[in-house]
Amino acid sequence: MEQNLNKDVLDKLTKVCICKAISRAKIKEAVKAGAKTVEEVNKITGAGSGGCGGKRCRCKIEELIEQNIKKV
Repeated sequence: MEQNLNKDVLDKLTKVCICKAISRAKIKEAVKAGAKTVEEVNKITGAGSGGCGGKRCRCKIEELIEQNIKKV
């Protein structure tokens, strides 16, 4: 239980989209809500729409989608 709690805390603190300060937890929530592409995650969270246009976070978002879509 403690390990899950630590993982949840890290997910909330870890920013995937630095430009918009979108956390890993928010990306995972978007995937659980049905987002299957970076564009769908963007619509739900705003991730990837910052100053860099998603250049820094796109790969991380794609990884999170791939990892978490299997768990849904």
